[in-house]
Amino acid sequence: MAKHLDTGKHGEEIAVAHLQGLGFEILETNWRHRRLEVDIIAMEGKMLVFVEVKTRSYDYFGKPEEFVTPAKERHLAAAAAAYMEQNGHEWAVRFDVVSVLKQKDGNYSIELIRDAFFPGL
Repeated sequence: MAKHLDTGKHGEEIAVAHLQGLGFEILETNWRHRRLEVDIIAMEGKMLVFVEVKTRSYDYFGKPEEFVTPAKERHLAAAAAAYMEQNGHEWAVRFDVVSVLKQKDGNYSIELIRDAFFPGL
């Protein structure tokens, strides 16, 4: 597997553990609908949360969360709509980003950005 794919997969594993530690219930990881994918779908209390994970080995070109583009936001919103329709969810949803950045000492810094974006705005 390519190094950047390994980095991304490891970042998603770190994000899942972090969210579980915060009390999130993980419903799905790498959920796919046609060509769309959501990294993590979780519940935080009664809130359905769609999570995009961005992992970087360095922040020379910017923080990981800065790489969530408007196109990615649209894709996540479309995937969220498909998931909700498929599963009959009709309650509030939120779009979060988990930023995972590898530090020079080999550890990772993790930041959860709640309500990272609002589709359609």
